[in-house]
Amino acid sequence: MIFDPRPCDLGEGPLWHPLRGQLFWFDITGQRMLSQHRGEALQWRFPEMVSAAGWVSRDVLLIAGERDLFLFDVETEETESLIELEADNRLTRSNDGRADPLGGFWIGTMGKSAEAGAGAIYRYYRGELRCLFKGISITNAICFSPDGRVAHFTDTKTSRVMRVALDAAGWPQGTPELYLDLTADPSGPDGAVIDAAGLMWLAQWGAGRVSAFAPDGTLVRQVEFASPHTSCPAFGGPGLTTLFCTTALQGMDAAARAAYPQAGGTFALADVAQGQAEHQVLL
Repeated sequence: MIFDPRPCDLGEGPLWHPLRGQLFWFDITGQRMLSQHRGEALQWRFPEMVSAAGWVSRDVLLIAGERDLFLFDVETEETESLIELEADNRLTRSNDGRADPLGGFWIGTMGKSAEAGAGAIYRYYRGELRCLFKGISITNAICFSPDGRVAHFTDTKTSRVMRVALDAAGWPQGTPELYLDLTADPSGPDGAVIDAAGLMWLAQWGAGRVSAFAPDGTLVRQVEFASPHTSCPAFGGPGLTTLFCTTALQGMDAAARAAYPQAGGTFALADVAQGQAEHQVLL
C-alpha cells in the first residue's frame, strides 16, 4: 500500500502525468518535488516552498511556488518564471492547485502560519492571473466535475466544501454554494479529486482516510491509510484506477510517529475507481 516511503513533513499536490505515466508530488515545507520513475526515487529541491503543479508538455510542468507560477523542465531542470503570485506578500505561500478542463490552472494561497483569511484562490488562464475568491485561511479541495461546469474548493478551517458554476470559458459565475458540511467531523477537509463518475475523493486531515462523496453530497465510500494526516489524493497508474494519496508528519509528536511508522509517506491503492486524466495547462 505504501508507494514511496520517503517521509514528507507536508506531502501535497500529487499529479499523475498522463504522457509520462509518472507521479509527481511535493513536500511543501521541505521545498522539494518528488517522483519515481522505473523504480528510481527522484527529487528536485527549490529555493522556496512549492506546492502543486500542472502539466504543460511531456517534460515541462507549471509549478506553484511561494511568489510565482513557473515552468520547470524535469529533464533539463531549466526554470522560467511565468507570472508573479502574491510576490509582494512574504507572509503567504501557494497551497492546493489543479488544472481545469479548459486548460486553466487554479491555485490557492495561504498564510505560512495559516493566518486567518490571509489566502485567496486564483485562476491562471492563457496569460492572465485573476483572483477569484479572497479571505480564505487554508485553501484546499480544488477540483472539477467531469463536464467542466462546476469547480469545488474549501477553506479547511471552515470544514465546508463549496462549489461554484463555471461559464463557457471556465470562469466562476454566481456565488459559491455549500456542497459538503463537515463541521460535525473533527478532521479537516484537505485536497480532493473528482473521478470519471463524478465522485469527489476528499482527503480528511487527521482522520487517515480519503472519503468519496456523490454529487448530491452522499457519502459513498471511505478508504483508510496508515497515516493520520492524509493530505491529497490523485488517480493514476494503468487505466487511472490507482488511488494515490500524500500524507504529512506535520503536527505529529514522537508517540504518534512511533504509532504510524509510514506517516509522511505516499500511498497507493489499486483498482479503487476510474479517475479522470489530469488536464493540460494551456499557456
